[in-house]
Order: sequence, then C-alpha cells, then structure tokens
Amino acid sequence: MNVDIDLIFKIAGIGIIAAFLHTILEQLGKKEYAQWVTLFGFLYILFLAATIVGQLFDRIKSVFLFQ
Repeated sequence: MNVDIDLIFKIAGIGIIAAFLHTILEQLGKKEYAQWVTLFGFLYILFLAATIVGQLFDRIKSVFLFQ
C-alpha cells in the first residue's frame, strides 16, 4: 500500500494547528473551547485514518476476488 506523503503532512499539520490552538485557548482561560478544538482535530484525523483502512480492505478484497 502506497501512502501519499501529502496525507502524512496533512495529519501532522492538523495536529500542530490543533495543539497550537489548544495552547492559546488554555492561556486565555477558555479550557472548554481548547478541549473542543482538540476533540475535533482528533475526530478529523480518525476519519482520515478510517478512510485509509477502508481503502486497504477494498484492495484486500480485490486481491482475493471477494467483491
């Protein structure tokens, strides 16, 4: 399976932005918003990972002709 380097950079970028926003919001005293930003970033990355796993299973099915 050939994972695009763009996807890895996208995941890393989202993580860096979420961490930055989390830090800024906590310093401003808005801990609830900081937690929401972290949660949404995590869910988005989880969605990307689930998409990759789904593509992997599709390829496995096509290799073994399970369609």
